[in-house]
Amino acid sequence: MDERDGRQEPTDGRRLPPRLDPRAGRPSRRDAEPAARAGGERAAHGAPRHGGAQRPPRTAAARAALVARVVAAVMSLVLLGTGGWGWYLARVAEASLARTDAIPADGNTESDEAAAAGEATNLLLVGNDSRSGISAEQAQQYSTGIDSGINTDTMILMHIPASGAAASFVSFPRDSYVDIPGHGMDKLNSAYAYGYAAAPEGATETAREAAGAQLLIRTISQLSGLQIDHYAEVDLLGFVNLSTIVGGVEVNLCKAVDDSEFSGAVFPAGVQTITGADALKFVRQRHGLPGGDFDRIVRQQVYLSGVIRNILSQNVLLSPSKQRALVDAAASSVVVDQDLDLLSLAAQLQSVSLGAIDFQTIPSVGDGRDDQGRYILELQDEQVLHTWFANLTASTDAEGGEAPAAPAAPATVAPADVPVGVYNGSGTSGLAAKTSAELTAAGFPVTATASAVSQDYTTTEIRYAAGDEALANTLLASVPGAVLSVDDGVESGTVQLVLGSDFNGIGQPVSAPAPAGGVTSTTDERTAADTTCIN
Repeated sequence: MDERDGRQEPTDGRRLPPRLDPRAGRPSRRDAEPAARAGGERAAHGAPRHGGAQRPPRTAAARAALVARVVAAVMSLVLLGTGGWGWYLARVAEASLARTDAIPADGNTESDEAAAAGEATNLLLVGNDSRSGISAEQAQQYSTGIDSGINTDTMILMHIPASGAAASFVSFPRDSYVDIPGHGMDKLNSAYAYGYAAAPEGATETAREAAGAQLLIRTISQLSGLQIDHYAEVDLLGFVNLSTIVGGVEVNLCKAVDDSEFSGAVFPAGVQTITGADALKFVRQRHGLPGGDFDRIVRQQVYLSGVIRNILSQNVLLSPSKQRALVDAAASSVVVDQDLDLLSLAAQLQSVSLGAIDFQTIPSVGDGRDDQGRYILELQDEQVLHTWFANLTASTDAEGGEAPAAPAAPATVAPADVPVGVYNGSGTSGLAAKTSAELTAAGFPVTATASAVSQDYTTTEIRYAAGDEALANTLLASVPGAVLSVDDGVESGTVQLVLGSDFNGIGQPVSAPAPAGGVTSTTDERTAADTTCIN
């Protein structure tokens, strides 16, 4: 441990010689911050206002928490490989990156559903509002303003399976109304501010920031049911630097936009290449877009996809000068947790492909207002979200790993050996007789045709006696999607087909049920290979 700046020395015995050590004569990012910030300027503003510790009010254009700036920094480091040059760059990054004690000792656990998905890595990526290091001229050029706050307006969870052959990114809208441990219900983007303000009196700026990160992690872990393994955050100026080094990113707008008043985004319709200040304006725009903050999230995801495409292209991976420039820019802009091992993360992501990198937004149920009259986004019930995240991570892990062994085919018999009684519960007159005729044509002997005890069945059922699974499976092959049900009232050696409103005929799958509670991603799922137009 270097007592001057708190950074850790490499532990693998391969230390850099002094002439290559990037720390030589170079202050840490934290040390380079203005003295007013280091002296605890944030603490002087008191407790959170409206649920979040803030600096003096900032303009509408001052919100610049950007998902792309975080992930561009991290991905630029982890996708460089582990060869000799890659090892050197990783060592440079290890020595230069600012570290924070972000991972809490408690309140960061997996739900049973998520734990069942298997070993993987969850990395929380955060964009902050800091304008540290931005001059007045740059603030005007980037349309950011100069006021800063400590609410985190961009939060995204990156899930990487153990194989590293896939990755899922889930965005969390800043206005999501959630339970912040120890502080009650409030907007998600205020969790960091609550933790920052609650740091012990006399705590250093670094300790306050760590407290903010820890509370944010506890909040998202509780919300998602996932354990957060690592943390990375980046500031606004770092994004500008990184986007310039990576090169122009191609985006596709369905319509021209003009947001001169707020983000400064003015772009024509169609395919175009953007970088630097224009990239910052592009990912910050939410005014004038039909989906508001949701469309801004999509823009961030689209820009990030382009960044990843550029990083994975041979022009970047085979350019030592670009690789070194990326590492230098990330090292001066990114703050990570104490234990993030860039080499291990790089090894995990060696085989990722664009089509296996997907982007989604946490499911919500609709807009609302809190007791202070502020706009909030109401999310699904916490248990529903735990199940959604568990399914998402399990799907990503399956995509990134070996295909599971195909299950053994169920035992069946000849249709002629399956006597079927047909009972119409669908509410459609004459359906039992029509179905009986179709079964007879398919070789099944029909023993009865009648109405069911109710005409309100929504699900088609195949009922059978215990031990007659082969008979039921034979009929199921002709009614795909029907529900199998063991019923003591069914005579052994026969089956009953109860028709529901989802029945479409013999040989046709039943209609799929609508998603319960609308539990889908708030925005359409995309992959890094998607280049269709957006708002």
